[in-house]
Amino acid sequence: MGPHSDAPADAGIRLSDLAARLQGSLETEGDEDPLIGGVAALEDAAAGDISYLTDGRYRQYLASTAASAVIIGHDMKLPDDSRAGLSFLRVDNPYLALGATLEILKPRLPPAPGVHPTAVLAEGVELGDAVHVGARAVIGELACVGERSVVSAGCVLAPGVQLGSDCILYPNVTLYEDVILGDRVIVHSGTVLGSDGFGYAQDGDRHVKIPQTGGVIIEDDVEIGANSCVDRATLGVTRIAQGTKIDNMVQIGHNCQIGAHTIICGQVGLSGTTKIGAGVMMGGQAGTAGHLTIGDGAMVAGGTGVINTIAPGAKVAGYPHQEISSWRRVTAAMRKLPDLMRRVSRLESATGIGREEDE
Repeated sequence: MGPHSDAPADAGIRLSDLAARLQGSLETEGDEDPLIGGVAALEDAAAGDISYLTDGRYRQYLASTAASAVIIGHDMKLPDDSRAGLSFLRVDNPYLALGATLEILKPRLPPAPGVHPTAVLAEGVELGDAVHVGARAVIGELACVGERSVVSAGCVLAPGVQLGSDCILYPNVTLYEDVILGDRVIVHSGTVLGSDGFGYAQDGDRHVKIPQTGGVIIEDDVEIGANSCVDRATLGVTRIAQGTKIDNMVQIGHNCQIGAHTIICGQVGLSGTTKIGAGVMMGGQAGTAGHLTIGDGAMVAGGTGVINTIAPGAKVAGYPHQEISSWRRVTAAMRKLPDLMRRVSRLESATGIGREEDE
């Protein structure tokens, strides 16, 4: 379901042609222009496969790999025992080149346009050209689906939902009312966009629900992983800006604002009204208190508990969060605590100072 490729999925490509398409340079031995038909890890590759090497710790596999070629960076130094006859394709960004190679050799083609006979479309639904609507999908009144978008089996789009062009909703995605998606948005299975924010007022011993009347806006080129939830705003909108990538099982609370090209890893939890700047990176299982801001370009390590505002460009870790170099010193000191406690106990026994205080 990804971008189309000029090469069929079951066809190969000459290494020289691949190098030209990736704008790379070749270092070849043996068969100078092998036919490349697959992509595999160094240790799993067979003849006709191309592999990749981004981490020098895996250079040991070059001597034994059966791959016909390996994608490497321009600055990667090769060991003397690299396998004879192995060709290398040098590029600026090997991981990016790997993605482009997979698109060429293993393109994910979209399903055929059309509406499955078991799908349910209410009155006033607008479907653009070449839209696919899968089995038992439900699209509510006046919803709009942009051209070439995919609404997979079991998806539910509430009345008035707007879906841009070239979007992909994988099976069993739910979009509540007042949800708007831009172009080229990808939402993976089980994700819910627009569920009620967690808002309650205390009335004695009762929790009284505050109506959640806002919406959700997902801008262009956002991808949201499986089983994630983005809550609607209490008032206004919860917004995820263009190019942001969100992993699986992420919770985004009501009225959160997430800037462009931010990365949010799995199991992150954002409390309501959290503001995340552009280009932020949040590691897995990090979480925030509400009503705070994480500035542009900040980095939040996995498992961090963010309790107040973080300045742009800051790097933080730990709970409660602290500057990352400080957190590293703290964790290093914690490893020494058992030995330190034993030393203190011996000193107390020798001097009697600690025992007097305990008494």
